[in-house]
Amino acid sequence: MKSKPDDRRDNVDRIQNNISNTIENIHRADEMIEETDDENMKRTLSEKNHRREEALNSMREEIKDEAMDKRNGYK
Repeated sequence: MKSKPDDRRDNVDRIQNNISNTIENIHRADEMIEETDDENMKRTLSEKNHRREEALNSMREEIKDEAMDKRNGYK
């Protein structure tokens, strides 16, 4: 069984889409935090947003690397 060749041509677009979705989820959670009186829910959503922010930082670094590799022809 042959493994699939590494096709990275759409990585920048895929990562950018993930970044956009994560930012949207952060905004939605922030809205829910503002609207709820449930302190447990607020804490849970805040913790999720913290993890999302960390993931965003990683994705931004990854997209920089991928964009550079794309410019260099994935050598």
